[in-house]
Amino acid sequence: MPAVTVDDLTVLERVPVVEPAAATPRPVKSITNAPQGYEGEGFPVRRAFAGADLADLDPFIHMDQMGEVDYAPGEPKGTPWHPHRGFETVTYIIDGTFEHQDSTGGGGVITNGDTQWMTAGSGLLHIEKPPEALVRSGGRFHGIQLWVNLPREDKLIAPRYQDLRAGQVALLTSPDAGALIRVIAGDLAGHTGPGVTHTPMTMVHATISPGATLTLPWRNDFNALAYVLSGDGTVGPERIGVRSGQLSIFGPGGSLTMSAAKQQDDRHGQGMDVLILGGQPIRQPIAWMGPFVMNTQLEVRQAFEDFQAGRLGVIPAS
Repeated sequence: MPAVTVDDLTVLERVPVVEPAAATPRPVKSITNAPQGYEGEGFPVRRAFAGADLADLDPFIHMDQMGEVDYAPGEPKGTPWHPHRGFETVTYIIDGTFEHQDSTGGGGVITNGDTQWMTAGSGLLHIEKPPEALVRSGGRFHGIQLWVNLPREDKLIAPRYQDLRAGQVALLTSPDAGALIRVIAGDLAGHTGPGVTHTPMTMVHATISPGATLTLPWRNDFNALAYVLSGDGTVGPERIGVRSGQLSIFGPGGSLTMSAAKQQDDRHGQGMDVLILGGQPIRQPIAWMGPFVMNTQLEVRQAFEDFQAGRLGVIPAS
């Protein structure tokens, strides 16, 4: 799993030791399984938030784990042009390469630890696809796409595109150097990731070595989610078992704990990879249909009308 790796974790700055007396450990509220499906032109995904209560996810609304898949030549697929309005898409590529383009001129190529952070806001058209070289050769592809809601006052802001390179990610380790912590957005123990967010949130990708435990300080006013990208382990002070494709939602408290099993399968011998998310809930009504996430059904209907009338942009010439 490329993403961002460090040969010697002991050279990294360490998150502070979290004492239970100072920060109450968050209990596990629920664990759900991500069903498999297909997106776009037919690439495999796992619906990471399926079965979870939207109120527990707020401000996050949707997440797909794309792959992990080893494509044969000719197999890689993407999405056709499609619209968005009212939220942000965050595409984080762990392994492989993806091309992005939108009707405002944003886009580029992201690979191995890069992130494309697209604020759809008032609306745009968007396409995601593997580069032609990957289509010809085949290869491994693994990433996530997260949808982050926008509060009512930001629903119709001008679209914005952030190209976050792997080298910009803040890198930390645990007190015993048993985990590599990548801060993509928000703040963790005083260290800030490169992603600029409209909604206060934190996004972290952690690789926890076999047998190691990671305890992170966590804002009390944020919710807390941990999705296992690969590997096996436990979460919470209860040490509840989790595996690849499972989402843990935590209750209130000031710290998060997760551990990697001592024995991992051959494919994931580096340990357990977890995407950790937290944000300040927006607590506003959600009207969601397809590619539009608004506050009312009337606003969703208006979004469809605007799309059909060409007011969300036009597909750029090749």
